[in-house]
Amino acid sequence: MHEKLQELQAHRDAFMKEADNVTDIDQLEAVRVKYLGRKGLIASLFKLIAELPPEVKGVFGKELNRLKNDATEKVESIEAGFKKSNGESGFDPTLPARRPFHGSYHPLTLMEREVRRVFQKMGFTVARGPEVEDIWHNFDALNTPDWHPSRDASDTLYLEDRDGWLLRTETSPIQIRTMQAQQPPIRIVGPGRVFRNDKPDATHSAMFTQVEGLYVDKGVTFADLKGTVLAFYRHIFGSSVKTRFRPHFFPFTEPSAEVDVSCAFCGGKGCRVCKQSGWIEMGGSGMVDPNVFRTVGIDPEVYTGWAFGLGIERLALLLYDVDDIRLFYENDERFLAQFGGRR
Repeated sequence: MHEKLQELQAHRDAFMKEADNVTDIDQLEAVRVKYLGRKGLIASLFKLIAELPPEVKGVFGKELNRLKNDATEKVESIEAGFKKSNGESGFDPTLPARRPFHGSYHPLTLMEREVRRVFQKMGFTVARGPEVEDIWHNFDALNTPDWHPSRDASDTLYLEDRDGWLLRTETSPIQIRTMQAQQPPIRIVGPGRVFRNDKPDATHSAMFTQVEGLYVDKGVTFADLKGTVLAFYRHIFGSSVKTRFRPHFFPFTEPSAEVDVSCAFCGGKGCRVCKQSGWIEMGGSGMVDPNVFRTVGIDPEVYTGWAFGLGIERLALLLYDVDDIRLFYENDERFLAQFGGRR
């Protein structure tokens, strides 16, 4: 062993002996200054590294760093022991108590509860269903043909280890399961998370929350649908809101329509929120297709019904004036705390 390495070991032994023999904080400080001070022994040894032979520099530097770290930890450990024995816990009993943090409901939870409350006042009941669905409930029973693009893996998240199973793409399977379980009259809303193979951005997410409504009985008409939807959106956005229904296509409804709501922020004049159009697209709706009724064992010659769907995130974005859907999922307390007063 090189003589400098032997000297370094001797310094280590000397430090450990002196540190173990200190009896008070003053003696400890003297040992610290002697070995770890700016002009202490360890600092002077670092200056010697440049003078050492190349084959010794690496080993000496490594061992010297180890000595410095061990000495620092030793001093800190002994100092903590002295403070503990003297009753110095770092706690000041004269300080005022900290107020505990009170959690709050997530904004999407608040929005979903409000939607449920409105429809329950109209006589709807809340129904639930599994998030992992089979193809029959998610597509076949909803009159979705094999060629429909929503069945593609580019749109739907299929489970690789469970053939024929997927993460539901909408809450419509709740309607199928309800109609299988009971005969009309049926009046339900089905909230829940749904999943799409989307790339997240400011307005899209691979997971979001949807609410679908279903009303089935004798003599149900499209006028009932329009009146119910209008009453709901007026409760959310104000009594001056208007709705319009644009023809569309959905496999499980016929006729089908997209629902637009007049912009409550500009009164329909055009603004940033509605992209200067005066209208905001909210979701789909329509009369239940007779093929769906036949699939679940309900006679379409006797009963009619309508269904609609809307996104909880879209409502929350508009109502709370949030410009990025990703904020709802990032768990940033600065964002979520803004909703602490809403119940």
